Amino acid sequence: MKVGILAYQGSFEEHALQTKRALFNLKIDGDVVPVKKVNELNSVDGIIIPGGESTTIGIVAQKMGLLEPLKDKILEGLPVLGTCAGAIMLAKDVSDAKVGKKSQPLIGTMDITVIRNYYGRQRESFEALIDLSKIGGSTAKVVFIRAPAITKVWGNSKVLSELNGTYTMVQEGNLLATTFHPELSGTTLVHEYFISLIKK
Repeated sequence: MKVGILAYQGSFEEHALQTKRALFNLKIDGDVVPVKKVNELNSVDGIIIPGGESTTIGIVAQKMGLLEPLKDKILEGLPVLGTCAGAIMLAKDVSDAKVGKKSQPLIGTMDITVIRNYYGRQRESFEALIDLSKIGGSTAKVVFIRAPAITKVWGNSKVLSELNGTYTMVQEGNLLATTFHPELSGTTLVHEYFISLIKK
């Protein structure tokens, strides 16, 4: 198994480490590789889009000629985990808590509405306990950094966890989106669940 991590910006090194831990826990022989070019994308069995700045990630992916091929691969069934900025990238409907609708390059394959900067700016970052029972765990403390919120799901999207009336983890087939940073938490459960999607 080869898991790719979109490595333009954001917490891709932390994701790599957490993915390696998850593979070890599951006793799966696998590689974790950075993805920046189309040929690197073509070699992976699943991809993680990390947190960071969603507009920057989208613009760079577009300039590198990766955005459309990535969207095509996802529509063909490539499993993807989008965390924080990655969840924004996957959403079909995106707005900003302060400025409303904002034009930015998106993958736009997931039936979710995401509001950027929902809780405020960097200083409003926080930790919270969320229920991970729907992916085989219990509660876990996770980190929200300048976090978005998933406020609406439709179509085939299903909610896997929520917090104070918003959705913190949503799945739609091969797509998994979280508004928190699982790579910065003490549990590898989200990455293990994502690996299970790759195995299917």
